[in-house]
Amino acid sequence: MLEQAIHGAGYADDSVWAEGLSPPINADEFARSATYVIVNSGMKYAVAREIYNRCLEALDRRGSVRRAFGHPGKARAIDAIWKKRHQLFEDYLAAEDKLAFCGSLPWVGPVTQYHLAKDFGVDVAKPDVHLARLARHDRTTVQRMCARLARQSGYRVATVDTLLWRACATGILNSRRYESSGWHAAFRRPANK
Repeated sequence: MLEQAIHGAGYADDSVWAEGLSPPINADEFARSATYVIVNSGMKYAVAREIYNRCLEALDRRGSVRRAFGHPGKARAIDAIWKKRHQLFEDYLAAEDKLAFCGSLPWVGPVTQYHLAKDFGVDVAKPDVHLARLARHDRTTVQRMCARLARQSGYRVATVDTLLWRACATGILNSRRYESSGWHAAFRRPANK
């Protein structure tokens, strides 16, 4: 039912995209993904996407995002990753704990490390505000909740995360109401036609 609502809202490709997440194939892809996660942290997708595109153009032209991105700390982190991308990519490939490696990058914190690891194909869920609310209501962790739903659905944990996040981000599912009152209060039912 939730997946149908997401597809009906115009996001049918979300599950295909999430099922196909895989490790970066080269250093540039590694650095672009890290850049996206850093830019996206704490921002709405539409705003972050535009800034991310400006950052990519700046990196391609000048090798620095400092003039393209007004957040000095994030800009320094992106520039550092871009400058060291070849070594960082090799280190990532060699790392036994990919999640911990992601968390060691500049400006990648305890929540965003899950976002980056997920984008790199690690089968984890990002414990963002929406998923954390859903998990709290069920008295579990985001990882356990998504793992249980993955077993039940046949999807990867990362796909369950994506679908739940999309449902919350688009208003199909209200994580705040779910946390306080459960499923019956949180799901937006389609209008009667």
